[in-house]
Amino acid sequence: MPRPRLSCVCCAAIIAALATPAHADLPGEALAAAKKATSFLVEQVSTEGGYLWRYSADLKHREGEGVVETSTVWVQPPGTPAVGQAFVQLYQATGDRQFLDAARAAAESLRRGQMQSGGWQAMVEFEPERRRRWAYRVDRPGSKAKDQSSLDDDKTQSALRFLIQLDRALEFKDESIHEMTLYGLDGLIQRGQFSGGGFPQVWTDRRDLDTPKLNASYPDAWPRTYPGHNEYWYRYTLNDHLARDVMKVLVLADEVYGDPRYRASAVKLADSLLAAQMPAPQPAWAQQYDARMQPIWARKFEPPAITTSESFSVIETLMMVYRELGDRKYIEPIPRALDYLETCHLPDGRVARFYELKTNRPLYFTLDYQLTYDDSDMPTHYGFQLQSKVPQLRKKSERIARLTPKQLAESDTSRPPSPREVQEIMDGQDERGAWLSDEAMRYHRVPGPTINMDVAVEHLTTLAEYLDAVDQ
Repeated sequence: MPRPRLSCVCCAAIIAALATPAHADLPGEALAAAKKATSFLVEQVSTEGGYLWRYSADLKHREGEGVVETSTVWVQPPGTPAVGQAFVQLYQATGDRQFLDAARAAAESLRRGQMQSGGWQAMVEFEPERRRRWAYRVDRPGSKAKDQSSLDDDKTQSALRFLIQLDRALEFKDESIHEMTLYGLDGLIQRGQFSGGGFPQVWTDRRDLDTPKLNASYPDAWPRTYPGHNEYWYRYTLNDHLARDVMKVLVLADEVYGDPRYRASAVKLADSLLAAQMPAPQPAWAQQYDARMQPIWARKFEPPAITTSESFSVIETLMMVYRELGDRKYIEPIPRALDYLETCHLPDGRVARFYELKTNRPLYFTLDYQLTYDDSDMPTHYGFQLQSKVPQLRKKSERIARLTPKQLAESDTSRPPSPREVQEIMDGQDERGAWLSDEAMRYHRVPGPTINMDVAVEHLTTLAEYLDAVDQ
């Protein structure tokens, strides 16, 4: 059986340019650079096969979303799944077992962190005392162990995408990886998905809360002061690109396994996005909804409101759904959403994160978290104002609306990295194989240089794309 490859649609002229005599030795050098980086990551950086977000150049300081001084790895990108996926891409591009072994080690790290309910949390703990806090599937859970699978910030989704691709690269022959992946997918669609089609921020091994098949509506009134969290994490959630990231998992699972349940789950999720669009005068989306499909409070700085960031993400997701499912009903709501969002532009062309229900006045918070219409005293930890995506989304949606899904697939081309890009990546490696950034350690408050996993993932992925292209 031929070794698997990345799918990279390139014209013959581009491939020929990559293999010109001037760059005849570049593929070998690129492979050597990728192997050197992988050796460094596996042998000097990883903990139990997994990874954090950031390390000091001398590896003395480590952090994820906070200082880490224990045997802990991170799941949330750019942690373990993101690094593992780069290794899979390198293996698919080259067939080199070193990359496969590195990906297997990352998968084993995730296996030891999979929850009883099927998903993952932000991190995986390896020290015995710290592990007792969590209901890890491979352990015998204690009575107080927390079983909580998270879809926040692409945690469980990134793990599943990596594992699905690794399972396929292994031709489904590794029983442990195959079983873990399918168990996670079962947890996602059987425990995580509401009957109305949407997903909460987290799920457990129980189904205590649900969202019926209702269309979104405005509450008659809503509290102007924070009423408490009310376990918002179990409610229908669109925050932090949750629906987009879940949809990517379901589409990939359908492609790889051909199980009709995954496509059916994707359809339910897509239909829930249509139902979650608010009616006039604000035909966009909120961050989170209650069982009546009305916007609700989440954290103390996240009020019931129309949210531009989530609306942009939903529009992108609906365009992806049209490409994958082929039903034009999924792009039908986009023009009126964009027309409305264009009215939200502030004088400088940006948009507020939150707009008051019905009145459409921008909502902000003071430094002591009092709700206000005034943007002069905002906390800085959260994006209460952001760049508008209306122009680019309108251009993209109009193009998509003119084409069938087949035409879209045929028109999409992916240009491989240029020799110059690859050379710059190789030139940036130190003698160990690391890429250093000037960025400081955020939580240790130690100055750079640092080793950032987002940079490592980006560079390894670029090398994989280049090596795949020159081998075609």
